[in-house]
Amino acid sequence: MGAQAREERIAELLEPVLAEAGLDLEAVELTPAGKRRVLRVVVDSDDGVDLDRVGEVSQEVNAALDASDVMGELPYVLEVTSPGVDRPLTQPRHWRRSRGRLVKAALAGGGDVTGRVTDADDEGVTLDVEGRPRTLAHAELGPGRVQVEFRREADTDAAD
Repeated sequence: MGAQAREERIAELLEPVLAEAGLDLEAVELTPAGKRRVLRVVVDSDDGVDLDRVGEVSQEVNAALDASDVMGELPYVLEVTSPGVDRPLTQPRHWRRSRGRLVKAALAGGGDVTGRVTDADDEGVTLDVEGRPRTLAHAELGPGRVQVEFRREADTDAAD
């Protein structure tokens, strides 16, 4: 079985387990690491994912994997994690979870846009671009990226 087919089988196995825990499966990555493999399962939710929740769901994921033959006989290391700030915003739920954050995205028609996400739903995203709202359909946007801000204006106001 090829790597992509195995990752798809793993995703099919884990999606219901994670949905039961109130989490979305964002990615499955299976990579060789010497004589074993590393299985990285990336999860997220609208409420975020804290370390305690990752620990709980790791046990459920491990039990589901052990009860199936999807991983075969070779040893592996399981990592359950949440997406990092650098993950691309590609799904409506990614944009929704980025409310209040500064993002930069390519536009399907060329160029890019940078603004703070003020609203997002299944239809599109509203950004505050230099103080003006700009609503874009998901089809108009390429992958977005959250921009790292070391000090936001609101933080500056609070420091005064």
